[in-house]
Amino acid sequence: MAYPVQLGFQDAASPIMEELMYFHDHTLMIVFLISSLVLYIISLMLTTELTHTNTMDAQEVETVWTILPAVILILIALPSLRILYMMDEITTPSLTLKTMGHQWYWSYEYTDYENLCFDSYMTPSSDLKPGELRLLEVDNRVVLPTEMSIRMLISSEDVLHSWTVPSLGVKTDAIPGRLNQATLMTSRPGIYYGQCSEICGANHSFMPIVLELVPLKHFEEWLLAML
Repeated sequence: MAYPVQLGFQDAASPIMEELMYFHDHTLMIVFLISSLVLYIISLMLTTELTHTNTMDAQEVETVWTILPAVILILIALPSLRILYMMDEITTPSLTLKTMGHQWYWSYEYTDYENLCFDSYMTPSSDLKPGELRLLEVDNRVVLPTEMSIRMLISSEDVLHSWTVPSLGVKTDAIPGRLNQATLMTSRPGIYYGQCSEICGANHSFMPIVLELVPLKHFEEWLLAML
């Protein structure tokens, strides 16, 4: 869960999000080094006299400043491609959850079970209980097991939406007439919040997502209570 004046990412709760955070730190360090070098050269040019007037014809300098950016781009591209392939890799799922976006709420269907579907609306501020988060709490949470591969099937019935849970590293567009797929797996139990991150209308800010990740035993107990 994000907190006020937070500068970094939310704590990672999935292997994919951990890899994304490592890649962010890796890329940010490269950008920091480049910015420091450029700032040093600019300050050097402003504070010292020019002593060499033939640098415009230096073939060695031109070779370095051509090859060096290419090497830097490769250092950024290789880990980026690795994470992209990891995010698109679809393993044999243990559970499939179908998500449909509406204006302005989400509906969920556990396709492995009969008649297990529900709508998830934002809880009005007047109905909040002590400790619940305003504009983020819903009346029906999505309960899923931890440490299991879960397939998310995401679509929409009206306009463009985007099913996003930052701490899990999941952001998939919900497009009418198209079924998008994402893989979800968490490494620890907890309650994770998200929101639609697509501008889908007047109440775009009021269709939150709440995932309750529990051990398999508690998930089975929830299933028996729902069925």
